[in-house]
Amino acid sequence: MSGGEAITRASLERARLSILERLIAELLPRNRFYAGRIRQAGLDRHLPDLGHFSAVMPLTTRDEIVEDQAGNPPFGTNLTYPLDQYTRLSKTSGTNGRTVRWADTAKDWSWMLDNWERVYRAAGVTAVDRLYFAFSFGPYLGFWTAFEAAARLGCLCVSGGGRSSIERIHEILEDQVTILCCTPSYALHLAEVAAADNVDLKQGSVRMLIVAGEPGGSIPTVRERIAGVWGGACVADHHGMTEVGPVMPW
Repeated sequence: MSGGEAITRASLERARLSILERLIAELLPRNRFYAGRIRQAGLDRHLPDLGHFSAVMPLTTRDEIVEDQAGNPPFGTNLTYPLDQYTRLSKTSGTNGRTVRWADTAKDWSWMLDNWERVYRAAGVTAVDRLYFAFSFGPYLGFWTAFEAAARLGCLCVSGGGRSSIERIHEILEDQVTILCCTPSYALHLAEVAAADNVDLKQGSVRMLIVAGEPGGSIPTVRERIAGVWGGACVADHHGMTEVGPVMPW
């Protein structure tokens, strides 16, 4: 978008259409998984408009990705480049019993960090904040992208991987953490553990919790409960997916 062009609905649609056409042009000669779907929908790299694309291009389901990886192990056919161009391999939690492997190039990863930075900025996070990540840091994409984006933003980042709940609580307080990143239910669990150990979380420096992975942060009663046990801290909700990265800041 040029600096002199007003951001109108029409100009935004043109920008999105151009990006989508470039994506299709990249996929058609290289990505077996999507090339067949694009051609079956009667599409090519030149699109009349976004409405036409939405009308004829079917949604991709996770089951389709799982089945493709099962039939073409281990990564499936949803690869646009040779494997040596991918630098990250993540996996979904497999809550339905079937884990999805997801490979990203360095460019893909950087783009997701850009999105996470937008999440942080929308939540009011700045370089003076200290962030604590109360996650196990397994093969799940969200934890790593959140951590690396915060570091790139200039924040002091503390990994809570491999720690017990009470160890995490003491680290949060002793390191004067200002932002806690975790799931909504774990934020409440930490408060319960702190209370059982006679630790007063309200004496800490946490001013905000960024929660994800569960719907609790968007439910007013849950959000108010989290804020209450963490001394009135603001609660920001966020969600994303392994396949697309972070998509919403609140």
